[in-house]
Amino acid sequence: MNPNLQSQIPSPRAISGEGWAAIAGAIGSAFLLAKKLIGPKPASKPEPVSRADFYAEMLATRERINATHLAVLQKLEANHRELLAALERQATRVNALESGLARVDERTRK
Repeated sequence: MNPNLQSQIPSPRAISGEGWAAIAGAIGSAFLLAKKLIGPKPASKPEPVSRADFYAEMLATRERINATHLAVLQKLEANHRELLAALERQATRVNALESGLARVDERTRK
């Protein structure tokens, strides 16, 4: 047996920056591979819709759109009538003020 124990153990080598980068890359690749294999499976394809079901849904959607459109038109018509009535009231007031101002103007001219 050799009395010098230090000579049998090799000295540890220092790992360079490229070595650390390779180790990190290997660990990252292993992590991504594990994530892909263990991760959730993608959802299956949705069932195709029959032509009759599609047309029924399309008809129902069209009816809802038409009903909403009619409701908006009724609301616009009501607002239009209200604005015309308010305009008529204002026109009556303006005419009354103009006639009163014309009378005052005739009195002050003399």
